[in-house]
Formats: sequence, structure tokens, C-alpha cells
Amino acid sequence: MTSKQRQILQALCCELGVPADYGKVPYLATYPEATELAEAGQNIVGRMQTLTPATLSGWHAMQAAAGEDDVRLLLVSGFRSYTYQAGLIRNKLDAGQTIDEILKVNAAPGYSQHHTGRAIDIATPGNKPLQEEFENSPAFAWLSEHAARFGFTLSYPRDNPQGVIYEPWHWYQAD
Repeated sequence: MTSKQRQILQALCCELGVPADYGKVPYLATYPEATELAEAGQNIVGRMQTLTPATLSGWHAMQAAAGEDDVRLLLVSGFRSYTYQAGLIRNKLDAGQTIDEILKVNAAPGYSQHHTGRAIDIATPGNKPLQEEFENSPAFAWLSEHAARFGFTLSYPRDNPQGVIYEPWHWYQAD
């Protein structure tokens, strides 16, 4: 992460009221913003998403393989910039939530794997997106069995050491 990125993150976290000890205990990694992105198509609400070229290739291959098994994988969210992440938090603050409540379900700017362009939130027809019930879907069962073939892992299983809520929809492709 560059010093300019650190300055941007520091300013955003200060503006949002993110506690100074956020990410220290439990430890949360910081992530640089991706610099090379490719269009992945529109998400389930019609907003264009981007991913790194390698992740996009893996996503397309994984989607196609799931489709061959009659499982539909839908893109909810891909790359998020630091400022976009801050906007998500600002919207919740404006709606009356406290920063402590928000940080239980949304990472502070700089701490989201989505900044890398290698994280994907996945949905499937018949399930509300970004809900724990996704774990009961055929899509989750398929991902649990096959996602590793495409370089994807479940980032936040139950009781993860990072202390992040269980997110069965959030999959990450490491370098």
C-alpha cells in the first residue's frame, strides 16, 4: 500500500469516526486498491461491476461450470474503491446507525477484500442476496465443493479469527 493510499484511508476513517484501534484486535488486514480492472458485467441491480482480469477469468469459468450443473451464480458485488466503501458507511450513518453497528457488517475503508478486485459477493435465484440463508442454497453447496478449483475460497466462515460476521456469499481469489 502506498503512502498516498494510507493518507486517504486515514482521512476517510477519521471523517467516518472509525475507532483508532479498528483492525488491531482482532487483526484485520488492509488491502490496496486494484489498479487493473476489467468489466464483469452488471450486477443483480444493474450496476456495472469490475474485477481484476485474472479474477474475471476465474469467475466466468466458475459460473460456466456451475451452469453445467444447473446452478446459477449471480454477481452482487466486485471491486469497491476506498471512497465507495466510505459512501456505503456514510449512507448508514445518515440513516441513523452508529459507526460501531456499521462496522459489525461493513469493513472500514482499506479493510475490505473488495478493494483488491479479487473478492466477489455471490447470489443465486430464489435467495435474498447477502443473507446467511445463502448457505442453504444449492449454489453454496456447489461453491463449497468446487470453488477452490477456480482459486476461490470462502473468506469469512463461521467463527473466523478476524471476527467478521459469517458471510457465506463472500468468496476471494488469492494471488
